[in-house]
Amino acid sequence: MTGLVTAATGVFVIPAVPYIGALGLQKDDLIQALGLSFTVSTVALAAALKVGGSFESGTVAASALALPPALFGMFVGGWVRGRVSEKVFRRCFFLGPMALGAHLASRVVF
Repeated sequence: MTGLVTAATGVFVIPAVPYIGALGLQKDDLIQALGLSFTVSTVALAAALKVGGSFESGTVAASALALPPALFGMFVGGWVRGRVSEKVFRRCFFLGPMALGAHLASRVVF
């Protein structure tokens, strides 16, 4: 299902995050599973864009510029994850995507 949604939209968060989150993994295992899922999905999406002729050098440059802040966020997230309880982590983990979804839904123009 995730492959179909990703191929159609280029977004691989849904249904991967709810599915992996529902497996009941501990917080470190959950983050590792999501990291692997996102890595494989990103590589597959890049390969599809390359084959389809939509892979542009400007996009690669913009992605390279976004990498340092993403790595910094990953470092900070790991630091925070090590200091919060499992319960607080799960609550924040699921509230984050819900808030993002609500924000995106509020911007829909009919």
